[in-house]
Amino acid sequence: MTEKTSAPAQKNNAVNKTLPEQTRVRRDKLAAMRELGQAYPNTWRSDTDLASLHTKYGGADKEALADQGIEVAVAGRLMAHRVMGKSSFVKVQDKEGELQLFLNRDNLGGAEVYNPTKKWDLGDIIGAKGTLFFTKTGELSVKVSHVEMISKCLRPLPDKMQGLSDVETRYRQRYVDLIVTPESRETFRKRSKIVSLIRQGLEAKDFMEVETPMLQTQAGGAAAKPFTTHHNALNMELFLRIAPELYLKRLLVGGFERVFEINRNFRNEGLDATHNPEFTMVEFYQAYADFNDAMDTTETLIRDIAQGVDCSQATWEGVDLDFSQPFKRIRLDESVFEHRPDLRGHANDKALVATVCLQIIPDFKPLITWKAGHYLLALFEELVEPKITQPTFITHYPVDVSPLARRNNDDETVTDRFELFVAGREIANGFSELNDPDDQRGRFVAQAQAKAAGDAEATGIDEDYLRALEFGMPPAAGVGIGVDRLVMMLTGQHSIRDVLLFPHMRPES
Repeated sequence: MTEKTSAPAQKNNAVNKTLPEQTRVRRDKLAAMRELGQAYPNTWRSDTDLASLHTKYGGADKEALADQGIEVAVAGRLMAHRVMGKSSFVKVQDKEGELQLFLNRDNLGGAEVYNPTKKWDLGDIIGAKGTLFFTKTGELSVKVSHVEMISKCLRPLPDKMQGLSDVETRYRQRYVDLIVTPESRETFRKRSKIVSLIRQGLEAKDFMEVETPMLQTQAGGAAAKPFTTHHNALNMELFLRIAPELYLKRLLVGGFERVFEINRNFRNEGLDATHNPEFTMVEFYQAYADFNDAMDTTETLIRDIAQGVDCSQATWEGVDLDFSQPFKRIRLDESVFEHRPDLRGHANDKALVATVCLQIIPDFKPLITWKAGHYLLALFEELVEPKITQPTFITHYPVDVSPLARRNNDDETVTDRFELFVAGREIANGFSELNDPDDQRGRFVAQAQAKAAGDAEATGIDEDYLRALEFGMPPAAGVGIGVDRLVMMLTGQHSIRDVLLFPHMRPES
């Protein structure tokens, strides 16, 4: 079907005059293509990708390759274009590779076909058929016999040498970043591989993948401020989930003894190098296991993932990491005592620990509802957490800051809970699950009181979850691992925005 110039097209021609020169020139070329009925066809089909060609034929003998006459059909984005009279060398890029195309006027059937190709712009997407060969310099190329424009690029790409140097533009226009920045493409390919390895690792241990609600009537499973919305048909307030934990543990009650979910969570909090309001976690729960089993599973999983993406030794935040070595394990209170031996034996002395916090933590602002455990955790975050380098499990968190974790048998002021830290960053959180419905109700009540007193991150009372516990939940352990931070760690990225394809940003001014 031939496209004709319409009234809207004529209007666009008028608008073109106000556009930047390079864009206007490209749009003029598009207008000419429309006149010929050649704009944005959807008939091209490739029979291979560019990386596969290099893998299969890159080491072939030059004469043998020429004798074979291997025909290929490829497509890609034009990234370099060198015109030499009646011949041109074009470099195209697809999902994982680049390849050179050799265009010659006679091979293409004459000037009528060849000359328009000389006016192609960087960024245009083209398709080509031809025969594989090696140039005089030994570069694998395609001697093109047929070529066509598939999609016109109307905006100029960033300079190839400088790349997309503006960080904010990289995040806002990730599509451009992926075109011109090979390192970004590699980061997101590795992210995909990491998520796949998480799934494979858990399924190999007989965990079943499930899906739980993202819209919930009661936000729970974490200490975080939720996003709220309204369901019109039911005339009720709903929350975007801050964690899937309470639903996954309902499944333990129902008899699924090993479950996991790779999930999107939403928390109405600030943005910084490690926080985005929408993020990815994996949570897994195992019946008839405790927090020691959960630490073992977590350590094995992360070690196997690191090995699977060739990062058993990696560098992150200036720290040389070695995931092949056993992860260190130390109690939270003991880690604090190493820095403040004067507090040994006084971890539950609220007044004393609070006084130390006020003395050493800048701009310290505790909530009125805080107990001794909250102050001890504040000291840990100030004195210990930033100094952790190699993978370290911090264990036995105070019960005051662990509303869903089981109390320790030998010390009821702490729980069988751990967090994994690497290079001063939290990577995972896990614990032996609290399955005593009466104890859990008491913890929920304390959370509700804290919420009423102004703690925006405290949760309320989930009556349905308590009802589920009353049917009996087996002893269990669960873990949540931050996938975004795990990817940051294994790709050496400083900001979470560098591992999110489309991070949240302020609106453009």
